[in-house]
Amino acid sequence: MPDSPTIFSITEQEIDINLLLEKITLTSTGAAAIFTGMVRGQTSRGDAHETTYLEYESYKPMAEEKMKQVADEIRARWPSVEGIAIVQRVGKLYPRTPTVLIACTAAHRDTGVFEAARYGIDRLKEIVPVWKKEFKPDGEEWIEGEYIPKPGE
Repeated sequence: MPDSPTIFSITEQEIDINLLLEKITLTSTGAAAIFTGMVRGQTSRGDAHETTYLEYESYKPMAEEKMKQVADEIRARWPSVEGIAIVQRVGKLYPRTPTVLIACTAAHRDTGVFEAARYGIDRLKEIVPVWKKEFKPDGEEWIEGEYIPKPGE
């Protein structure tokens, strides 16, 4: 698609959904699928517990390069996707705060736009180097992901 707006960024700023949608919407756009991850105040992973806040860290140049890779993969699998936004927030984030956003736009809702957004968040979790530390009333711990880079990645 010749005019295919793509945004990918690591930011400490609040995620502005309306601004991002404006930037990835074309005159032909009729659908947007948006996924936003949030900080939970109650966590059921392992023993159920309270989360006071999370601290997210990232190596920005590498993370944004991997985000570009995710966007390129989305475009290869869903050529009907018009715009893509992939944004990860870093820093100290409290419960009920959006931490990540994946948005895909297309002319119609039945063109794979839902699947593309789902793929985007799953792939981001898999390959984008973002680390989070969970702070609880009784301590803190790094939350481990499952991705281990292979040589050349």
